[in-house]
Amino acid sequence: MKKMQIPKRIPLVIWCMLSFLSCGNLLAQQKLNLEEVKQAALSYSKAIKNGKIRIEQAEAAKREALANYFPQISATGIGVYGFKEFIPPIPQLLPNGIDNFYQAGAMATEAIYAGGKVRNANNLARLLAETRSIQAEQAVDSVVLNTAQKYWQLVQVQEQLKSIQASKIYLDELLKQQQDLLSAGLIAKNQLLRVRTNRSRVLLQQSKLGNMRKLALLDLGLYVGKVYDTTTVVTDTLQRVNPPQLTYARPDLDLQDNANYRLLEKSITASQLQSELTKADLLPQVSVGVNAGYFGSFNNAFDSQFMPIAFGMVSIPISDWWGAGRQKVKQKALEEKIVQNNFEDRKNQLTIGIMKSWYDLMDAYKQITYAKDNRNYANENLKVQRDNYNSGLNNLSDLLDAQQQKEAAEAEYANAYANYRIAESKYLFITDNL
Repeated sequence: MKKMQIPKRIPLVIWCMLSFLSCGNLLAQQKLNLEEVKQAALSYSKAIKNGKIRIEQAEAAKREALANYFPQISATGIGVYGFKEFIPPIPQLLPNGIDNFYQAGAMATEAIYAGGKVRNANNLARLLAETRSIQAEQAVDSVVLNTAQKYWQLVQVQEQLKSIQASKIYLDELLKQQQDLLSAGLIAKNQLLRVRTNRSRVLLQQSKLGNMRKLALLDLGLYVGKVYDTTTVVTDTLQRVNPPQLTYARPDLDLQDNANYRLLEKSITASQLQSELTKADLLPQVSVGVNAGYFGSFNNAFDSQFMPIAFGMVSIPISDWWGAGRQKVKQKALEEKIVQNNFEDRKNQLTIGIMKSWYDLMDAYKQITYAKDNRNYANENLKVQRDNYNSGLNNLSDLLDAQQQKEAAEAEYANAYANYRIAESKYLFITDNL
C-alpha cells in the first residue's frame, strides 16, 4: 500500500494558524480603565441603592411631620341591638322601649399650641432628609474610593508580573548562554546550576503573582458586579505623575463644604431640636375641635337627632415641672453639651486627617522619585555587569546579584506608583473632592 505523502509545508501552515488564533485571543482580551470600572461600581453598589432608599424614607418622614399642621379627623360608628329592652317604656315620654340604637359621628381637632412640638418636629424631619442626602453622597464617594483602591492594586500586581516575566526572559537567555559555554568546556557545571536555581525562583514568583492577579481581578469584579476573564488586563500603567504641589496648590482645609464637617454640624442642630422637643412636654397644650354626631334607632323607637359640638381643651403637665419631665429636659441639655464637645473633637480630628493624607501623598510621591532613580541605577548596573561578565571582568555571582537588584527595583517602582495613586484617592476622599 502506498503511503500518503504529507507536504512539508503543512507544519508551517499549522504553525501560522495557531499563531493567528493566539493573536486573536490577545486581541479579544478585555481591557479595563478606571473610569469604566467606576461607572460599573456606581451602577451595582448596594450601598448607593440603600442610600437612595434612606432618602425616600426621610422624605416620607418629612411628609408625616408636615401632616401635623393640619386638623386630625376621625369618624366613628356604632350599632347596638339588645335581645331585651335595656330601656323600658316610659309613659308619655317613651311609648316603646329601646332595645337598639345606632350612632355615627365625625370629629376634627386642631392643635393651637403644643409648645413648639409641631414646628420642631418638622425641622427635625427636614434635617434628617438633609443628613440622608449627605450620607448618600458619601456612599458614592466611598464606592469610588474602594473601586480605585482595588483597581490600582490590580495595576500593581499586573506591573510586578510584567517585571518578573522580563526577568524570566533574561534568565532564559542567560541559561542558554551558560549551556553553550558548558558544552564548550569554558565554565563549570555549578554556574549553570546557579542560573537554573535563580530561574526556578523566578518561575515560582511568576506563579504567585499570576494567582495574586487573578484574585485581585476577582475581587474587583465582585465589587463592581462584573465577571472578568482571567485574561483581562488594565490599560493604566506606570505613567509619569506630577508633584502634588502642582496638582493641588495646598491642603484643602476649607471644612465648610466638607461632607464630614456638614454632618457634624447637622448633629449639633439635631441635638438642639431634640432638646426643644423635650422642653415642649413641660408646656401647656392647647387644642380645639368640633364633633358632629347623628344617632337614632333602627325601628324608630325614638326620633333620630343630629348634634354638633365644638370644644376646646387645655392640658398643663404641672407635676412634670419638678418631676420626671424636668429630669428628661436636664438629660437632653447634658446630651447637647456632649454633642458640642464631640463636634470640636471630631472637627480637630478631621483637620488632622486631612493633613495626614496630604503628608502621605507627599511621601508617596517621594517614594516614586526614589524608586524611579533606583530602577534606573539597577538597569544601568545590570548592563555594566553583563558587559563585564561577557568580557571576563567579573563573575556570574555579580551578574546574578545585579539581575535580582533590577528585579527588586522594578517591583519597588510598581509598588510606589500604586501607593501614590491610592494615597491620592484617599486625599481626595477625605477632602470631599473625589
